[in-house]
Amino acid sequence: MIATALRPLQRRLGESLRGRVAGEDAERSGEQIWGRPGERWFAPEDPIWRVHEDAAMFCGGIATLLLQSLHPLAMAGVAGHSGYKGDPWGRLQRTSHYIAVTTYGTVPDAVAAIERVKAIHHRVRGKDHRGRPYRACDPHLLSWIHAAEIAGFLTAYRCYGPRPLNDEDADTYVAQTGRAASLLGVPRPPLTVAGLEAAVASYRGELELTQAAADTIEFLLRTPPLSWQARPGYAMLAAGGMGALPAWARRMIGIRHPAPLLCGAGRLGTAVVRWGLAGVESGRRSAPPPAP
Repeated sequence: MIATALRPLQRRLGESLRGRVAGEDAERSGEQIWGRPGERWFAPEDPIWRVHEDAAMFCGGIATLLLQSLHPLAMAGVAGHSGYKGDPWGRLQRTSHYIAVTTYGTVPDAVAAIERVKAIHHRVRGKDHRGRPYRACDPHLLSWIHAAEIAGFLTAYRCYGPRPLNDEDADTYVAQTGRAASLLGVPRPPLTVAGLEAAVASYRGELELTQAAADTIEFLLRTPPLSWQARPGYAMLAAGGMGALPAWARRMIGIRHPAPLLCGAGRLGTAVVRWGLAGVESGRRSAPPPAP
């Protein structure tokens, strides 16, 4: 009885969340990704499907952005070219579409998406606050972006996901994410969790909290482009993102809340998102059509 009474609320929440992440044409885009027949890199039983389809990605995405912002050259590229403040939802939708296509889409669609991003990367270049040049296609920077991203996604899922991910599946997940990364220009994507942790650690001497990073963190954590009604829910997801960061990254950013408190809020926020998304149909929950 209660579940039936709450169903309209669940559907409204799910549609709102899906619209934020996938855009107004979410259903059409989803049909193109999951409904198109053809060979795919991954199958529904693969760890990469399990991680990328779960609501923990909301916390993982925030953790990723916070961690990535600590590299001054990567942050300079974001601040100078991404337009994240002027069009934050558009940037989120483009990123989520890329992840969806390279995870669930046909091989030709995945390769085409990677080539489009590569073309953009070749046009993005400039200098950071110290005058050091950067290029978005620089393999060293691409390796940082990939390692920080996968660390954020994997840690968030292992903290807030509904089904445990054992060590073997976690290693498989890291290796599977390397397929698209290598085509994008990452020279040696990590193949295991240990390799991923080593890759992130190898950049620590290059990281710093620049003013551009501080501005981005302020935007993500304190002044997100949301209505006041939506901010409490977002605050729980943001707390979950902070809780998924390495302790040293939280210290660099200046996060003083205890990790158990952050993770508790993240679990609650993720559960609410998962409940809302369960109220709307999702092509990810069924196998794609077979290749002709």
